[in-house]
Amino acid sequence: MNHVYILGGAQSDFARNWAREGLDLFAMFRETLEEAVTDAAIEPGQIEVGHVGNFVADLFARQGLLGGFFGHVYPELAGIPTARHEAACASGSMAVLAAMRDLEAGHYSVACVLGLELMRNVDGRTGAEYLGAAAWQGQEAQDAPFPWPHLFDRITAEYEQRYGIREEYLARIAEINFGNARGNPKAQTREWTFPDGCFASDDTLNPVIDGRIRKLDCGQITDGAACLVLASEDAARAHAQRRGLALADIPRIKGWGHRSAPLLLERKLALSAGQPLIFPHAAKTIEDALHRAGYARVSELDGLETHDCFTITEYLALDHSGLTPPGQAWQAIEDGRIARDGAFPVNPSGGLIGLGHPVGATGVRMVLDGARQVTGRAGVCQVAGAENLLTFNVGGSTTTCASFVVGVGA
Repeated sequence: MNHVYILGGAQSDFARNWAREGLDLFAMFRETLEEAVTDAAIEPGQIEVGHVGNFVADLFARQGLLGGFFGHVYPELAGIPTARHEAACASGSMAVLAAMRDLEAGHYSVACVLGLELMRNVDGRTGAEYLGAAAWQGQEAQDAPFPWPHLFDRITAEYEQRYGIREEYLARIAEINFGNARGNPKAQTREWTFPDGCFASDDTLNPVIDGRIRKLDCGQITDGAACLVLASEDAARAHAQRRGLALADIPRIKGWGHRSAPLLLERKLALSAGQPLIFPHAAKTIEDALHRAGYARVSELDGLETHDCFTITEYLALDHSGLTPPGQAWQAIEDGRIARDGAFPVNPSGGLIGLGHPVGATGVRMVLDGARQVTGRAGVCQVAGAENLLTFNVGGSTTTCASFVVGVGA
């Protein structure tokens, strides 16, 4: 196997509102790419291929063909091959997978992956309409003003029906993730304040959005970008020698998983009727990543950066990853395992709820956070002794699932 290494990367400040600053999608692209090139300690001309993760720039920014931006940032990149990848909130992960295939096949030695989304330049209802493009138009959530809270409330109801679920555990997920984000200098909510009693079923402090989905259960609407510079093993070895490092010091993608399911949520739920897990394909995605990385179970790793577009999404990641038995995700919350200082920290960055969720950037950002964790560069978000981290990224109602194991050493 031609291993894929992570030379460096960058993440924009997710608290920024780019439109209010008078800046556009290209400004975000340029700034993040320049920071990634500097962080990776490469020359721009070393990048041989570019991949962009983005969901709906065509709607929010009226801009497509985003791969053409590379050559406007650096003249050296004016002739490289580029492509854009879309899988709703998993768009960034699809861009990472495409770059990996380029490197593994030996077609190129150094690839750049940039995920981005501009989302705060429209009002909330318009944004919800645009984001609804990942649901089946005319087939589901037709009467819901906010389609995604509606659909993920349906998932919460499915958990209630199959196993039972207590809202205090979902509230605790939100509280942990907002707390983790407080120390993250790139987090959208790092300066937010939370009154006593807000992480509960209080209709004033934590109003209902749809069904059992409350305001603090929701991931953020975010402007932002994340970028990775990836390299083949030969290129990474040469890079390590130039910098006086051992190859084992450079983080690499040890394993990956990618599976898709039918678009309609109800179809997914019908397919899993009578099975232990609500989304077996999601569990298989994580299992594939672990297996390819040489691990038998998730507990052999040091933590998880997971999709928490809503608290129920993180809740399902806990049992679908195998951290708990099916339907028993509450165990990992109650015993403190998922806290940053717990036995298996989840979303030490703050996740989508605390850090933010620029849709096309999220999958890329997760891998970048994994690389920083396993090299001790995560700052106040650092998980002590982390050597291997798992990511789990979801597009739509788990229509597209992607997972990576990022680590150092053997």
